[in-house]
Amino acid sequence: MALSSTPALSSPGIGSGLNVNDIVDKLMAAEAAPLSGYDKKTASYQSKLSAFGQLSGAVGVFQSALSGLNSASSFKGLSTTIGNKDVLGASASSNAVAGNYRINVSQIAQAQTLMASGLTSKTSTIGLGGSTTLFFQFGSTSGSFGLQGTGLSSSMLTSGLSNGSLSINGTAIATSASTNNASALASAINEKSTTTGVTASVSNIFSTFGDVATGAGGSYSLKVGNTVIASQGADVAAGAGVTAASLDADLANAGGATATALAAAGITFTGSAAAGTLEFRSASGASVAITETATGVTGGAKTAAGAANAGASYTSASSVTLASANGNPITIAGSNPAAAGLTAGTGGAMLGGGFSQDASQPSGSVVIDSSNNTLQGVADAINKASLGVTATIVSDGSANPYHLVLTSNKTGENASMKISLSGDGSNPPDAALQTLLGYDPGGSQTMQQTTAAQDTKLTVNGIAVSSHSTTVSEAIQGVSMNVNQVGSSTLNVSRDTATLKSNLQSFVKAYNDLSGALKKLTAYDPETKKAGALQGDPTAQSMQAQLRRMLGGQITGLSGGLTNLGQVGISFGKDGTLNLDDAKLSKAIDSNFGDIAGLFTAIGKATDPNVNFVSSTAKTKPGTFDLNITALASQGSLTSAAAVGATTTIASNTVWAVSLNDSTPSNSKNIANVTIPAGTYSAADLAKIVQSSINGTSAFSSNGASVAASIDSNGKLVLSSSKYGSVSNIGLTDVSGSTVSSVFGGASPVAGTDVAGTLGGKAVVGSGQTLTGADGSDAEGLKIEITGGALGDRGTVGFSQGYAYQLNNLATSFLGTGGLLSSVTDGLNKSIKDVTKQRDAFSAKLDDIEKRYRTQFTRLDATLSKMQSTQAYLTQQLAALAANS
Repeated sequence: MALSSTPALSSPGIGSGLNVNDIVDKLMAAEAAPLSGYDKKTASYQSKLSAFGQLSGAVGVFQSALSGLNSASSFKGLSTTIGNKDVLGASASSNAVAGNYRINVSQIAQAQTLMASGLTSKTSTIGLGGSTTLFFQFGSTSGSFGLQGTGLSSSMLTSGLSNGSLSINGTAIATSASTNNASALASAINEKSTTTGVTASVSNIFSTFGDVATGAGGSYSLKVGNTVIASQGADVAAGAGVTAASLDADLANAGGATATALAAAGITFTGSAAAGTLEFRSASGASVAITETATGVTGGAKTAAGAANAGASYTSASSVTLASANGNPITIAGSNPAAAGLTAGTGGAMLGGGFSQDASQPSGSVVIDSSNNTLQGVADAINKASLGVTATIVSDGSANPYHLVLTSNKTGENASMKISLSGDGSNPPDAALQTLLGYDPGGSQTMQQTTAAQDTKLTVNGIAVSSHSTTVSEAIQGVSMNVNQVGSSTLNVSRDTATLKSNLQSFVKAYNDLSGALKKLTAYDPETKKAGALQGDPTAQSMQAQLRRMLGGQITGLSGGLTNLGQVGISFGKDGTLNLDDAKLSKAIDSNFGDIAGLFTAIGKATDPNVNFVSSTAKTKPGTFDLNITALASQGSLTSAAAVGATTTIASNTVWAVSLNDSTPSNSKNIANVTIPAGTYSAADLAKIVQSSINGTSAFSSNGASVAASIDSNGKLVLSSSKYGSVSNIGLTDVSGSTVSSVFGGASPVAGTDVAGTLGGKAVVGSGQTLTGADGSDAEGLKIEITGGALGDRGTVGFSQGYAYQLNNLATSFLGTGGLLSSVTDGLNKSIKDVTKQRDAFSAKLDDIEKRYRTQFTRLDATLSKMQSTQAYLTQQLAALAANS
């Protein structure tokens, strides 16, 4: 009987009864024993990693606590206490002086606002679209803002001004029959000045009368009505002809020709020219016309002696001039303001005004042409040009509602605007734009001032102080005040010891927390018989040693009397913690307050007042370094070849290409076209307009580049870059209009040079006005600024690294990339990764072993199963043979 084949077993041990899974599991348990070693290593590394994480956190907290001691500004030493915080705020620097002050604020700085007359649309074209340049200048104005009245009406001069006829800024002016002259009217107005904010003065054409002088071919005639009361021919010196005294003498001569002619014309007079009160009236009481005809004349009515007089027409009777105290428009109303020589409505202008440009404020220009000659286009162009002015459009709801409103971006009396217009080349500016936008405080004012530029004004202990902004600096030494509103307040400046003590207490606590963390992580606890995760660890031991050594050392390079922590009450206790002795600290504050900063911060001090410490690096070593200067820094400049004239005329459309602090090779960012506004300038004003025009160019201002212009002692125009050193240079070339040579002649620009010298006998790196210690020297990274002085030995520069500075650097060396803690944690993480890789590799090997075991035992199971089947068959056959025998 043939043997049948045995089918394959699907489950190990089923065929033979052999427990393959149990056998393999036990074999694999023995094979996997080394895995626990990997796990133990990983757990050990993880424990250390966690411990170093705790330590890193403690170091970070400690470093944060150092911030209050690591900057010299933290030791400013003085605090301010404000009596009325609604009025002002204040802060004190280290050079302030303790004291009590009474502050009285009477005025807050504000910016000037100008408003154009209204238009029906903000998108309709203005003018013909010809290219017109608006040029903005900023400076101070003279004169007063107000209204100039005309001659008083004949009815007022004879019958007075009835009550209710006049109101100013909503306040009725009390008038009566006795208000029948300019003086009485001015008095009535001034009685209400507290509520109206307006004062009045009397204007008379003879209030000033200069002695008349006539040159060769000159002539002078003064006519009242149709009567000539004074005349003068050519070549008459001042005082030898018509004077105030001669006028009065002729008028006083009742039988004289002048008095007789006036009487025949029905003209009377009162007052005298010498007293400035002379007035003429017709028989009815009305004013009469006065005419001055002058050719080649100086002096005369409303003209000082020696001042040019081109002639003019006036009204004989006096009038009133109104002045607004705050520079705001004045509103005139009432039943009959015309009788007082005033016109109903709101308005005002600069009277007797002038404009003086502030060269420190950049000027700027913008072109208006057919692409943007609408009200909206003008506003957008001004805003885009960044001229120091904000343009908006306001609608007042009237028939011509849209007004362009311009507001200076700066406050202060020196930020008043002057707006001039020029055309393209020989073409004049667009007439419509000229009418709408021109504003000259000393001339034509087609725009109306709605808010005056003004300074902050206050008194400090009774002493008057002003500021162009709401920030008032150095009115009190070392104190900066921020003024919020009009009012009074007290200001106390006192030594700030509380902040210093708080910073030192935080420093002591943070160190003790860090020291405690190190101690806990490195110590052995005999009670629990457990060691800290970092016991015996060299990194932790190194950190402990470095911290103790640094705090126990002394500070070198200080010139004061403090050199160690013990002198300010900080010392180590027996348990290794820091303690702060308040009594010793208070003593140090009282006796050496100015030196405490040097004990904690990095400080440089020079013996020369023209040498300033700027900064240092971690590589700068403490010490005292001799300073020697071999060359001072200079600025790039251009000086005119000859003295500029008393006046210089700049043609219209004058544009110069200016290169400022340009590099090699040249960079287009350092070159820009600059428009110089047309006009005739004095030497001083020429310097102002050139400086402000260049500084107002956005290409330069956006890069922080600027120039200064001045007239030197030889009368020459000097233009220089504000930067110092080899990067400082300036150049001008012609584009259009007046040439550069017409102002500077054939002069060539001179480039700037860097400061040079030695520090501690070693070479230094000069850049502009700064010197930096060279690499490898003890003064490496020490940067100082040389602002002036002579060549040669300049004393010494002392540098010290205080405790907080050194500890901060040490903490950075622990925590920073490549630092002590970073390196060790990086190593631990790498070790964990390596162990994980080894474990993963071993686990993969175990999988192969288990697979091999299972394959082998499965085959054994199959073999045993076949053998058992054969055994059963043989047993069966043998049994059958035995039964048949």
